[in-house]
Amino acid sequence: MSAREDPRSVGTLISDLANQATALVQTEFGLLRAEMSENVGKIKTGAIELVAGSICLLAALLVLLQALVTALAELGLGIGWASLLVGVVVAIIGVILVRTGTSNMSGSSLMPDKTQTQLERDAQAVKEQVR
Repeated sequence: MSAREDPRSVGTLISDLANQATALVQTEFGLLRAEMSENVGKIKTGAIELVAGSICLLAALLVLLQALVTALAELGLGIGWASLLVGVVVAIIGVILVRTGTSNMSGSSLMPDKTQTQLERDAQAVKEQVR
């Protein structure tokens, strides 16, 4: 193994290392900010679409449920019992949907995965350079 001669002094090498480390940290924080901004933008757009769609679906659901109650009443079930039956079934479906939706909106979906992976690569590269 031959040693490579570097004309720079130790002080210059340390200064270069500090400058490069600072630039690396700034770049990684920029990546983190950009990725978090992108994730927040996606959530904002998704939330607006979710609210608009929910309002439309709620109106349609009310009309369809009233039609179901009327159909059950015409089949011989009392109007009160038909309303109770439809209400209980819709409530069960609603609970299932709310639980599924809240689990899908967990904090883990906001994690900056790309930045974390890049930081791990940078740490590995720094370890290899120090050797």
